[in-house]
Amino acid sequence: MTNFQRARSDEQREMRRRAILDTAAAMLTEMPVNQLSLNELSRRVGLAKSNVLRYFESREAILLELLDVALRAWLEKLDTELDVGVDDGAPADARATQVADTIAGSLAEQPVLCDLVSAQAAVLERNVSPQIAAQYKHAALASVATMAALVRRHLPELDEAAAFRFVAAAVMVTGAVWTHARPSAAMLAAYAADPQLAAMRMDFTPTLRDVLDVLLAGLLTGAPH
Repeated sequence: MTNFQRARSDEQREMRRRAILDTAAAMLTEMPVNQLSLNELSRRVGLAKSNVLRYFESREAILLELLDVALRAWLEKLDTELDVGVDDGAPADARATQVADTIAGSLAEQPVLCDLVSAQAAVLERNVSPQIAAQYKHAALASVATMAALVRRHLPELDEAAAFRFVAAAVMVTGAVWTHARPSAAMLAAYAADPQLAAMRMDFTPTLRDVLDVLLAGLLTGAPH
């Protein structure tokens, strides 16, 4: 825990704000989003809860900012991974499969990002002001546009609208698959006890890859030739 003196300058206030974000990010490597509490965050950062709320209006506002940061960092990594994973000389359907495989594999290596995405609509967007909501959505739109451009670089058959639709759907699907691929202890016990139920257990990477591949195949079918 860090003990802070009262922040009196803009630089000190920014340092305080950065410390809160960095501490929350570290906590997310130890626990899922739904276990991160404002009380524990305040304790770890060395501030009273009321002081943390001077910098962020809610726990959810902190997590939305972390989601934005994590998404932008991942897109920088994905840029390189797509260049390596996609053969731009291959037919469109083969490139679509390679894009889907690369995105799914890359996201599987980003558990904090996936956990934040899975909680975005149901949790993170529920306890913020209209100002914070708008700020986050503008940042999200920029990230969607960035990812759509990456996809179009390897699948130029898609127009901007189709690429945007794919990315928007990919984000929603990622959150849903991540949640279902992490069943509760009771579900794990049920799967272990009944082979018929075990077939319903979802594996994140192949499931996401298959869904993304189907999405891209459908969009390519409707693309102008």
